[in-house]
Amino acid sequence: MKLITAIIKPFKLDEVREALSEIGIQGMTVTEVKGFGRQKGHTELYRGAEYTVDFLPKLRLEMAVSDHMVEQAIENLCTAAHTGKIGDGKIFVTPIEQAIRIRTGEYGESAL
Repeated sequence: MKLITAIIKPFKLDEVREALSEIGIQGMTVTEVKGFGRQKGHTELYRGAEYTVDFLPKLRLEMAVSDHMVEQAIENLCTAAHTGKIGDGKIFVTPIEQAIRIRTGEYGESAL
């Protein structure tokens, strides 16, 4: 089992969710976050004053997937989140030692 964590642009959420649903990923956690990478923020105009926005709004997606679904999930996620412009995001994959479904007490991949 792996935990896929993706940081994406907020307007790409629906496309990403649909792309992952197509391959059978049934659940994910979505968190609104702020951050920057190479993009380093941008300048905005507010009431005639120019100011720098250092942290840009992003979404953090987390989903636990079976080992055999990781590559397809990454591929679909990349395709759906891609705009070709700076700030498209990142994907991180980390191993999961154990998963437990609290309601039923199921362990391992059956808990996913």
